[in-house]
Amino acid sequence: MKFVIQRVSEASVTVEEQIIGQIGRGFLVLIGVGQEDTTSNADILIKKMIGLRIFEDAQGKTNLSLKDVGGSLLLVSQFTLYANCKKGNRPSFIEAGDPQKANELYEYIISECKKQVSDVQTGAFGADMKVALVNDGPFTILLEA
Repeated sequence: MKFVIQRVSEASVTVEEQIIGQIGRGFLVLIGVGQEDTTSNADILIKKMIGLRIFEDAQGKTNLSLKDVGGSLLLVSQFTLYANCKKGNRPSFIEAGDPQKANELYEYIISECKKQVSDVQTGAFGADMKVALVNDGPFTILLEA
């Protein structure tokens, strides 16, 4: 499982010209599910993500977590995080999880995050999405389990 976490001042997801998810300060999280991933993998990454101290405190140090700043989450499924480009120029996605299983884990991640963060927005699994963001920093973290 892979989470690409981007600290943002704002982010949104649009499907068919309609904004379906939008946040201000917080994390835009691109979520990739692999073939062997389980809820245990998800729990590890969720705990790490929620606890990340990458927001600045009054002294300008990255000491504050998402909860500390009252930040939001925008969770977007993205199987292309499992692209393998080692051979040739066309990516292979054979390491990505089965769509049904991946969607179940994506929904699990959403439900677990909602237990800990007051504002959780989402993309649409499997949809053609347009993601817009203002990366704050820029600050991007990759978590894998």
